[in-house]
Amino acid sequence: MLDVVGTVANTYPMSPAGPFGAAGVRPGFMFATGIENSAPTIAGGRIRRDQLAECGHYERWQEDFALVREVGCNYLRYGPQLHRCLLGAGRYDWSFAEEAFAALRRQGTVPIVDLCHFGVPDWIGDFQNPDFSGLFADYAGAFARRFPWIQLYTPVNEMFITAVFSAKYGWWNEQARDDLSYVTAIKNIVRANVLAMHAILEVRPDALFVQSESTEHFHPECPAALRHADFRNGERFLTLDLNYGHRVDSGMYEFLLDNGMTRDEYRFFMQQDLRRHCIMGNDWYATNEHLITGTGSSRWAGEVFGYGPVTRLYHDRYRLPIMHTETNCDEGPNGDEAERWLWKQWAGVMQLRRDHVPVLGFTWYSLTDQVDWDVALRQQRGRVNPRGLFDLDRRPRAAGRAYAKLIRDWSDVLARQGSCLHPALAALD
Repeated sequence: MLDVVGTVANTYPMSPAGPFGAAGVRPGFMFATGIENSAPTIAGGRIRRDQLAECGHYERWQEDFALVREVGCNYLRYGPQLHRCLLGAGRYDWSFAEEAFAALRRQGTVPIVDLCHFGVPDWIGDFQNPDFSGLFADYAGAFARRFPWIQLYTPVNEMFITAVFSAKYGWWNEQARDDLSYVTAIKNIVRANVLAMHAILEVRPDALFVQSESTEHFHPECPAALRHADFRNGERFLTLDLNYGHRVDSGMYEFLLDNGMTRDEYRFFMQQDLRRHCIMGNDWYATNEHLITGTGSSRWAGEVFGYGPVTRLYHDRYRLPIMHTETNCDEGPNGDEAERWLWKQWAGVMQLRRDHVPVLGFTWYSLTDQVDWDVALRQQRGRVNPRGLFDLDRRPRAAGRAYAKLIRDWSDVLARQGSCLHPALAALD
């Protein structure tokens, strides 16, 4: 039986306390942050939004890794950029990755490796390319062979959002807005994720996969909106249903087959049995709940149910251990909104744990401020979004100080409680 916390704790040395006084790697709970590495293309593929470049990480990566320790996180969502590493079929450039991951290993920070974050190399094109799945699986296997000490992976980040923004809303990459392109993107993206998991497991049989996925809910505004909201609430599960081999409902099955998925392709997904290697990552923002009108259009609803109730819907469906893998909030005009959002999310996590839902970890994403995420990277404005634990000058924000305190206050308590992952996995055998 796999015990992720015990295995990882034995693989990495204990990190000394940073200036904030937070503990290092401990069994029992995964306190994480992430270094934003989104890299979709916009403007018909002419512009790549590489957030590692735009947020200064390539020049300041050593400083960034030191900040991870300072805030007290024992885990880091992080990955090399696919478009820089995958140069061609079977051709890889590991130079930056080797230096960066060696540094993480030395300092005792456990990486959750993010291999594809919203974009593919120019020579592949976009998510309509059926060759992407196999090429990505080969890349994942090559990465695992190059870094055999790494255990935790997110092969494709936010599969649902990748497909929606690229092939339904027309914002990124292929910039399509039709159902055929959308279903094509879904099946290519999820197949890539599944094949990558298999490729990594051939190298590291005890690998574990954190499916960082946007947790969504759609509310009907009026009775005429009910059928539209029901459809969208079925659609939100598509990528995870296919990834976990969970049967979709009849409406979603018809939608998939009407828009290009064959029965053999659907059968491929239903035959997968990788659940015992999976942790369901749930990403949560103030924009994750939507209000649906009678014509089917949608707008953001703000927090109605909140993280806990919506995450419970996902847990009830898949019965997998959970990690809260992303959240953030602008600091607001008074500088305190992000801090209040942090404590609100933490309260949701703790309530789920009290209700015996196996929540294994929490993540503030990202380490530093981001650029142009207020317009979902669709326009190259260069506007800094104050959502990080640190600003782009690497000075701590209020959320960073609050997160360091949270980790310092709760690490020992959660370590004494022990990990709830082991019994959750035992129940899946």
